[in-house]
Amino acid sequence: MKKSIIYTILFLFLPVISKAQDTLAIEPVAVVNPNVQCEDTCSHIHGIDLSHYQGKVFWETIGDNTKMAYVYLKATEGGDRIDATFERNIEMARRNGLKVGSYHFYRPLTDQQRQMQNFRSQCLPDEQDLVPMIDIESTGGLSTDVFCDSLFYFLDLVEEAYHQKPLLYTGRNFYNKHLKGKIDDYKIMIAMYTDQEPVLADDRDITMWQYTGKGRIVGVNGYVDKSRFMGNHGLREITFKHR
Repeated sequence: MKKSIIYTILFLFLPVISKAQDTLAIEPVAVVNPNVQCEDTCSHIHGIDLSHYQGKVFWETIGDNTKMAYVYLKATEGGDRIDATFERNIEMARRNGLKVGSYHFYRPLTDQQRQMQNFRSQCLPDEQDLVPMIDIESTGGLSTDVFCDSLFYFLDLVEEAYHQKPLLYTGRNFYNKHLKGKIDDYKIMIAMYTDQEPVLADDRDITMWQYTGKGRIVGVNGYVDKSRFMGNHGLREITFKHR
């Protein structure tokens, strides 16, 4: 998963020689502050997603960060992979006041029933604050039609298990090539790492935007994926509905 950073602009006035008048002129030069993050400069609702790649996370520190409202944690991948940090991460994230959701990395060539059983073994309804998220990044070499048939079967299994539609995560280019016009009934998080908000080929509504894969946050060593809600969208739309 991936993103962009918005920088604040500081102006330093440096002397520049004016050729026309052969005198000193003062012109502004922009300098960026790399420590300023997107959540420092806008009013949208921000969050992060984490997996074993981030190593040990200091959840007490992240819980004190009032600008991070939610976290999606990698639970499973394919038919048998379970993220090594998931159990600890979900316990500590909830203990420290974050709204938590779980995600599954979808493998198109792996039996959908096996994937569902794997995900369901970790993504327990009583531990979820947010709807499940499905990470869709590869067709596995299948044609778009065959890939979509397998994906939709899996999404039906997820909805049947949790009694609500999952949030779908994918990249802008992947969506435009393989999913355009096919998942209109689902809320989506689009990954695109530029300064400009993503716009899709069919101009459909985007619920959330993952804007950087190289974010920084106190409590996590190294880079972290960051996302935010688009427009007037908010947490209420992806809140897990408990029966």
